[in-house]
Amino acid sequence: MLKSSGAMAGATLTSRVLGMVREICYARFMGDGVVAGAFMLAFMIPNLFRRLLGEGALTAAFIPLFKTKEKTEGEAAAWRAANAVLSALVVAAAVLAGVVLLGVSLALYWGEWGGKTALMLELLRWMFPYMLLICLTAVFMGMLNARGHFFVPALGACLMNVVMIVAVLVFAPRLSGGLEGQVFALAVGVLVAGVAQLGFQLPWLRREGFRWRWVSPWRDGTVREVAAKMVPGAVGVAAFQINMVVTQGMGFWVGDHVVASYTYAVRLMEVPQGVFGASLAAFLLPALAGLAAEKKGGEFKATLREGLGHLVFVHVLMTVLLMTLAEPIVRLLFESGKFGADATRRAAFALVCLAPGLLAFSSVHIFARAFYSMGDVKTPMKLSLVCLGLNVAVALALVFRFPEGREQGALGIANAVSSTVNVGLLVWWLRQRVGGLGLWAWAGRLWGVLPAAIAAAAVAWGLSGRFGNADLGAQLAAVFVPMVAAGGVYFVVTWLAAVPSARELGRWLGGRQD
Repeated sequence: MLKSSGAMAGATLTSRVLGMVREICYARFMGDGVVAGAFMLAFMIPNLFRRLLGEGALTAAFIPLFKTKEKTEGEAAAWRAANAVLSALVVAAAVLAGVVLLGVSLALYWGEWGGKTALMLELLRWMFPYMLLICLTAVFMGMLNARGHFFVPALGACLMNVVMIVAVLVFAPRLSGGLEGQVFALAVGVLVAGVAQLGFQLPWLRREGFRWRWVSPWRDGTVREVAAKMVPGAVGVAAFQINMVVTQGMGFWVGDHVVASYTYAVRLMEVPQGVFGASLAAFLLPALAGLAAEKKGGEFKATLREGLGHLVFVHVLMTVLLMTLAEPIVRLLFESGKFGADATRRAAFALVCLAPGLLAFSSVHIFARAFYSMGDVKTPMKLSLVCLGLNVAVALALVFRFPEGREQGALGIANAVSSTVNVGLLVWWLRQRVGGLGLWAWAGRLWGVLPAAIAAAAVAWGLSGRFGNADLGAQLAAVFVPMVAAGGVYFVVTWLAAVPSARELGRWLGGRQD
């Protein structure tokens, strides 16, 4: 588990580092104003459909079937099923893209929109075809994961970041029309990045034996089975992304800075979530699917508990660091160009409100995949619908109570609360499905995480204000000295408390692997 998810985490870390460079370029180019908010909200919509149709519902429904066919009918049947599903995806995504583009065009032609809404719709019209490209890419990545490849597929996301960095630094400044005209260079860059990511996966799939063939999806049994699971699966896996779009859409009309400042906070939180949480979830789906297909219930539960243990060990520390060092981190990374001191405070406040939900966000991915590996897609859907309504209700209840310039904090709290409730409901229903998960005994082995987190928070908080922010050296010290010190304290305390993940990490660092 550590080897496979670690390989993917290495590639994801590379992508996240480049992604952070991309966000730094965005911040200095656009700041956190209206143009930045319009671009980020417009890009979020095709990205949502990627989660729904690509790496979310479709892969969650298809990969267990792919693994089952591979084990029971052989590789030829598995590749044929893959081609049938890909054929169906091309048709469905193309139709969806056509409908959305037509609807947006008619809305722009007939509607009377304010300046920022019109800009958002124009950008959406340019970027929505990215949905088709990235959906195909996500399925290709899922197929490679099912074949045991994790590093190379995750590395493909680096291309997106490289293309967007070039678009910001090279092409945007060449356009006229001020910031509102130059931002369209980023919209074109999104489409170019989609093509690059799709092409990157193909050579590796061909080495595994995949050959693209059109397979009529209309009467294909695999396509029907996948389609039957996709609608509930879409909501089940993509609850966080749906919450993001709903609350960000709300924030777009609440204030000019809400969307951008909250998005920068989300990007910072996605570093640990993507490097470890999403990587671990990507490994667990085919692993749990294989165990479920072989009826190995004990190993299924043990693998799930082990994955959760690693997740808790890493994410508790990351939550502490994100909350205690929010403002120094945001200042170091973003504060330059059009991103000033006020923007730093807005984004840091959003991060403090959002970070407590980090563990819950990643746990939803893992527990949802446990259900999907057993072919149950309806339960996560129903629970996610409840939590989606809760998220909107909490956001509405809070957003107008926060002072001007801090409304983004309401969105962070709402997402953290709804995701935490979602985890609790998923755990309860999973126990009804498979019996006891052994979580009480498992939690007892993790008791040392809590005092370690308190000690790490105290160290990070005590050191965070000692370096100032006069120059780059001081800003670097204000982030990395507390971070390293807190991380060291956390590891020592968890090691002394015999937390399994700390001991496993210690053996790995010492070169002793059982």
